[in-house]
Amino acid sequence: MKFLKITLVIVVMLVNLVIAQPSWADRPKFSKNPDYIEVTKALEKLQKNAEVTIPEDVQRQIDELQLQKAAIESGVTWGQCSNKTGETLAIYGPLGEKSKSSYDNQLYFLANDQTTPDGWDCQGVYLPSDVKVAGLENTGATAVQITDGTQLLVKKNSETSEWEFNVPSAKVVNPDKMNWFIPNVSQTFVDSRIPSTLTSEESD
Repeated sequence: MKFLKITLVIVVMLVNLVIAQPSWADRPKFSKNPDYIEVTKALEKLQKNAEVTIPEDVQRQIDELQLQKAAIESGVTWGQCSNKTGETLAIYGPLGEKSKSSYDNQLYFLANDQTTPDGWDCQGVYLPSDVKVAGLENTGATAVQITDGTQLLVKKNSETSEWEFNVPSAKVVNPDKMNWFIPNVSQTFVDSRIPSTLTSEESD
């Protein structure tokens, strides 16, 4: 009888291991990523509203969103920023260990010709009140957000002095909906800041 009970327990355990999903297995994290959720919603909206013959500009937006979605699904949970403006670039990144900020992220300063390190999550760029960005109607200080898996290059047009982004889908931050610190300062003030020392460990 004792042998039968032991056998029964072993059989139940084996069946449980084969059929049930192991409780310790990691579930996909990208499905809860705010960038992934937003990209997926935007993609579904575009595809739903698209006509039978999709206009070229709409198709390009769909393709870009699909690529962003695939990048997040690949497991890349950070963005990267490169500065080619000839000036200091204020960027948003993760809160430091000793930070007492009430905001969701904090400002760092990226020197000209510098790129944030691999694994360090550059979340967006601060735009001072006197900076103009090509294709962006910004009046006053603002910020733009980039999605995970994006390599953002910011450069200055030598003819127009406007900043240009290589990412057409950079999103302007709405301070009423997102808890980002957006001060009203000039580029001259940003240039007076000492560039930050960034390490990938800060993003962990």
